[in-house]
Amino acid sequence: MADAELEQIRKARLEQLKAQGGGVGNQGGGGSQGANQAEQQKQQEAEARQSILNQILHPEAADRLGRIRLVKEERATDIENRLIMLARTGQLRQKVTEAQLKELLNAVAENKEEEKIVVNRRKNWDDEDDDLLDL
Repeated sequence: MADAELEQIRKARLEQLKAQGGGVGNQGGGGSQGANQAEQQKQQEAEARQSILNQILHPEAADRLGRIRLVKEERATDIENRLIMLARTGQLRQKVTEAQLKELLNAVAENKEEEKIVVNRRKNWDDEDDDLLDL
């Protein structure tokens, strides 16, 4: 990644931190102002995320991630967070292609274990209610 891109990421993060710090000190106002401020902060965070993703993803990869978001919002958010983290740590040297995104998706899918439900049934279990049926 270029130094200009990293600088833009840092500026977006700095603005985000400033917004969080400013929001904590100004809680004495009305409830509608706090809700408006919270929504504005969410919008800024979403714009910053989208800006970072536009810088680190090829258009084909961004389209694929958008299609994944339609089906599984949680998985798309997880992948976005991983990509942003890689970008912030400087581990991405170039834009992520669709093939690289597929590899990342497969790696995440392999790591994710599905919950298994195990049913242990007792053998020869004597139910006291069966005695009532004999009457």
